[in-house]
Amino acid sequence: MPRASQSAGRRERNKQLKLDRITAAAYALFAEHGIDEVTTQQIADKADIGTGTLFLYAKTKGELLLLVQNTLYADALERGRADAENIRGALDAVMAIVRPVVECNRTQVVNGRVYLREMVFGDPAEPHHHEALTIIGRTEEAVAAVLCRDAQVAEEDAATAARVVSAVMFLAMAASVNIAASVDEIVRDIREQIAVLLKH
Repeated sequence: MPRASQSAGRRERNKQLKLDRITAAAYALFAEHGIDEVTTQQIADKADIGTGTLFLYAKTKGELLLLVQNTLYADALERGRADAENIRGALDAVMAIVRPVVECNRTQVVNGRVYLREMVFGDPAEPHHHEALTIIGRTEEAVAAVLCRDAQVAEEDAATAARVVSAVMFLAMAASVNIAASVDEIVRDIREQIAVLLKH
């Protein structure tokens, strides 16, 4: 193998190792203290890198939270999608998709709310924000597929109905009035709203 290719491969591996350390450090600190109580310097120190290096991977704490949470949300979505495949009723199948996402969001309530804010108001061209929006799109596709599968919603309306489900879910998780609400309470609220949607 040419020397240039070996160097490029080593550089990419080193970049990935640093990214993994940053992600692990941010995850641990955010989970323990919440995003508001953690500094980028603490994350850099825990990852054993300089703050300048940290900012090459994420420019803000919001981007660091996206870096951490995107993987968790994607995993939650896949669990929900797999569960929904074995459930016949549209409402129950949609809720099978929704519940793991709500559980993920409520693991650390402040982090979950900041993550939703970053998703909605962040720069869609920034890679971590773009990935978060992609996860939203995949969630809506999964919901639309369930609605079409069970002929609950006409195929041409499924994407719109799925977007409404997504909006209901996001508002229920982000609303200040629900800060102290349990996962079960939020899921119940979402279920009631989706049930009304599916009646029409």
